[in-house]
Amino acid sequence: MRDLVFKNLTSSDHKRRIVASSEVADRQGVRSTIHRHFVCMVKEVKDANIPKPNPYLYVLKQRNTKEQTEKFFCRIKGSLYAVNKGKLFLIIFTHSLKICLKPVPQDLMA
Repeated sequence: MRDLVFKNLTSSDHKRRIVASSEVADRQGVRSTIHRHFVCMVKEVKDANIPKPNPYLYVLKQRNTKEQTEKFFCRIKGSLYAVNKGKLFLIIFTHSLKICLKPVPQDLMA
């Protein structure tokens, strides 16, 4: 069994976009749940001397042998400057990935 959910949301002024997907799959007695999330915001910069936000990386991995589960989470934040038609823009983005692995309940495997 495999379930997929996909969302693509864009603001009316096209300055913010959210793309998210979720996948649930049962294979060989293991249920894997994967969530991906991307957010991007565009801001026009009037003063080029304004500093960019600092990049950010966060990684978490958990293993619980008693419950036979594993979890992985990663979040990346960053920014960059872009020029379009002589205007300076700051693009701020965030990616996140969450993976959960756990055994499928025995009553659902049959």
